[in-house]
Amino acid sequence: MEEETPLFLPLCLSFGPGDSPSSVRNRSLTEMMATGTPESQARFGQSVKGLLTEKVTTCGTDVIALTKQVLKGSRSSELLGQAARNMVLQEDAILHSEDSLRKMAIITTHLQYQQEAIQKNVEQSSDLQDQLNHLLK
Repeated sequence: MEEETPLFLPLCLSFGPGDSPSSVRNRSLTEMMATGTPESQARFGQSVKGLLTEKVTTCGTDVIALTKQVLKGSRSSELLGQAARNMVLQEDAILHSEDSLRKMAIITTHLQYQQEAIQKNVEQSSDLQDQLNHLLK
């Protein structure tokens, strides 16, 4: 019975002879390909191609996920900056409103003083009118 090359070779063959499994420890990849039948070589090629395609797909997916995360982080910092700018604008609006309220309070106080003065003048005017009417009689 002829020994067949396994469908999937261990990935550790590329790390060095000490890292490979014992059944293929003393045989290089080139030796394995040279001694195998064309059918086993084709299967080996297909398995390597399949693994490579899977790894490329995985790496592509990882790159897409990483890109999305970077863009999300970038967008987060943009949103944070916009929120900070909005907060500064709101703070300015609040300070302006407080200043306007203080001015309105001062104006209200002045108007109250003026109203009191007008009331006194009206009362005095009424008294003067009474005195004038009394003198004219």
